[in-house]
This record gives sequence, C-alpha cells and structure tokens, in this order.
Amino acid sequence: GHERAHAMPHLGASTTEAEEKCAVMAASQLDTFLQFGNIENSVNFPTISMEPSEGYRIGISNRNVAGSLGGLLSVLADRQINVIDLINKSRGEIAYNLIDIAEPPNDQILADLLAIKTVIGVRAMANEIT
Repeated sequence: GHERAHAMPHLGASTTEAEEKCAVMAASQLDTFLQFGNIENSVNFPTISMEPSEGYRIGISNRNVAGSLGGLLSVLADRQINVIDLINKSRGEIAYNLIDIAEPPNDQILADLLAIKTVIGVRAMANEIT
C-alpha cells in the first residue's frame, strides 16, 4: 500500500441505522413483489416493474429462448383472454413476464401456462389490480 493511504473494509450494513434501512427496503421490495410481481435488486432475475392497470396480473418466469413469449400469449389467445398490458424482461438465461389480463385466471389456465416447456414458474397475483 501507500504510506498515506489506509485500506478499509467495506462495512455495508454494519450500523444499526443501516441494518434498519436495509430491512425496511427488503420488506418493501418483497411486498411489492407479492402484490404486483415487480422485481428489484434480484441476483438472478431481471429488474422489472409495471404500473397496475385494470384486470388481473400473472407473473411468469421462463427460459430466455426464442418463442417463449409467443407460447404464453398463444395459451391466452386460445382461451379468448384479452391481454390488457404486459412487460417482458430478461437477464441471462432467465426471462420474467408480467401480464395483466381482463378476467381472473383459473387453475386450468395457470396449469396450461406452466405446461409450456420453457416456463419455469407461474403465479397469479392474489387480487384484482385496482
């Protein structure tokens, strides 16, 4: 090292105030994910956020390969389900989609989406988005 420089370790959230702020931030981001499917500060998933619209939201994770999004939308179109809004983001080999639809998704629709070979997981948000 240099005689006028002192190496200091990164202390991160080592103070009580920093630990509290980190806990509040993590809880807030988890709440937003559970309510709306938005993802922030994830290690494995892309950052994604979509403002609530009318309708019902589905969150879908899939392998980031050509044709995956088309397959998801085909399942909905085959059942005459209108897509109100959607966003698709990818990070490496993973993609994540938020899709707002006009009617509540039933268990069969969720199962059909999950049956797509490239789909990793499907989750309907608990309530109608208002």
